[in-house]
Amino acid sequence: MMGWVLRIVVAVALLGSAGVHYFLFTQGYPGIVTPLFLLNAIGGLVLAIAVLAWRHWLPALGALGFGVLTLGSYLLAATVGFLGQHDQFNSQPEYWSVITEVVCIIGGIALLALHSRARVSAGSR
Repeated sequence: MMGWVLRIVVAVALLGSAGVHYFLFTQGYPGIVTPLFLLNAIGGLVLAIAVLAWRHWLPALGALGFGVLTLGSYLLAATVGFLGQHDQFNSQPEYWSVITEVVCIIGGIALLALHSRARVSAGSR
């Protein structure tokens, strides 16, 4: 039961981040950033489906990696700049994105730990 609740939370976080990035895609940022926002939105959607549909460690690792890479890119943009973008952490999409990506990271780690514990339990029987 706990595994399913955690999977749903991670999937919702992935969809939340995907939604923010789709919204940013529609805003028409200059340069390479706009298509990267669309790619991020599609990736979040695909990973959310995988987390719910496939009880394997790989979607959990994908959610963790998605959160780390997306949050890392944003932190670069908010500090030194990234791909010509320089953000200031002062808008609702930025707040929501940081929250959802942190949930992806923590949830991905928790899912990996749950999967590892289940494998150890199964092996000791």
